[in-house]
Amino acid sequence: MKKIAVGILGATGTVGQKFMELLSKHPQFEITALAASDRSIGKKLANMEVVPCTPNLPCKIVFSGLDSSVAGEIEEEFAKAGYVVISNSRNHRMNPTVPLLIPEVNSDHLNLLKTQKFGKGVIVTNPNCSVIGLTLALKPLLDKWSMQAAHVVTLQALSGAGYPGVPSMDILDNVIPYIDGEEVKIETEPLKILGSFQNDQIIPHQVRLSAQCTRVAVSDGHMACVSVKFNEPVKREEILEAWNSFRGLDLHSAPKKPIHYLENDKHPQPKLHRNLESGMAVSIGRLRECPLFDWKFIVLSHNTVRGAAGCAILNAELMLQAGYLDY
Repeated sequence: MKKIAVGILGATGTVGQKFMELLSKHPQFEITALAASDRSIGKKLANMEVVPCTPNLPCKIVFSGLDSSVAGEIEEEFAKAGYVVISNSRNHRMNPTVPLLIPEVNSDHLNLLKTQKFGKGVIVTNPNCSVIGLTLALKPLLDKWSMQAAHVVTLQALSGAGYPGVPSMDILDNVIPYIDGEEVKIETEPLKILGSFQNDQIIPHQVRLSAQCTRVAVSDGHMACVSVKFNEPVKREEILEAWNSFRGLDLHSAPKKPIHYLENDKHPQPKLHRNLESGMAVSIGRLRECPLFDWKFIVLSHNTVRGAAGCAILNAELMLQAGYLDY
């Protein structure tokens, strides 16, 4: 099979570099263009010259790792020019006609593309990096039981702040109890992802979410401490069975087991488990009764792989399988 030509927008950033790494030996996609901001134009990356983010690249599919300060307008320009834009940026995530996609969770939301009006092209987004791990953990439970609410406290890695990121003197011997805009994303994005596709629109899920987000001195791997409240009695062994029976997709980057439950009370840990299944699996541990809600547990996911570039590439693989990338 001939590889499909793709470009990377924001190639010099943290997510752009991860796109380059994950696509470098991909069996279905081949990087033919690297684009970035004005200050990077003309630089050499992987024996390619960095060019402006204008819709004249030698491909029809672009992965966007652009900063949100510029992503919205540039991504729309590419879509209007006929490109398929697969974005990691937040700008279009909550647009009602843009799929906010986790392939194992809501692949049917690709049907939204029929209603998009960006022009000849389309835009597909992947969620916030912490949202992906949280939503993968909630999905098997919501498939079986009705849930009232979930409370989430995140411990998010430094790489999630991009480059140059958090100053070392701010994070050494410290925890920062605020990440701009993060709590709103965690409280809203899962409702769209977990919502149902009806009459060409997404009906948001009704579970109530509350989040507190912190930055910690870990290089990679976002952790979430989650408590959930069901509308009915649910047993521990039933929850474990729901997670353990949740299966992956037949896609190149998809983990065989999207969820790994770990019985050791000291697991999961970023150092030990962020790279499970090449960083595309989510690990969960410490499921136990909660005196305020019903159950509580810990979720860990690799924020720049599963939580960013890896999920966007998986979205592209799903689109290819579904016939949306027939170029």
